Amino acid sequence: MKTYSAKPADIEKKWVVIDATGLVVGRLATVIAMRLRGKHRATFTPHVDTGDNVVVINAEKVVLTGRKRDQKVYYHHTGFPGGIKERTAKFILDGRFPERVIEKAVERMLARGPLGRKVLGNLRVYKGPTHPHEAQQPTVLDVAALNSKNVRI
Repeated sequence: MKTYSAKPADIEKKWVVIDATGLVVGRLATVIAMRLRGKHRATFTPHVDTGDNVVVINAEKVVLTGRKRDQKVYYHHTGFPGGIKERTAKFILDGRFPERVIEKAVERMLARGPLGRKVLGNLRVYKGPTHPHEAQQPTVLDVAALNSKNVRI
């Protein structure tokens, strides 16, 4: 019996929409990363993008457990000497682009390489309840129903 290896032409990508209202960031990111990578399918192949296209809405209503909202720090470097900058999760979530918290969480759960970058391109995060992907007829994935720990009220 031969091991099945998916070909890029054989893959049928689906569109999934997730409402992030009240969901815990890390738990949401693991579900998204698994969907993007394609590990939820029986036809998963490590070197091929077998994942779905994931649309996340209401990213601004996501929840961080404990005191992470105030204490979690995101760093970036400007490229100049002494140019390390930091922002807290609270600053980002209350700012113009709260979707970056989810994007960073998912990005850091995926492999760093060409396939990881390609897979990350299948993620679309929106801070509000609307998204421009209705034409793809995405199915709704209820992450809150998967596990009671996924939601904080």
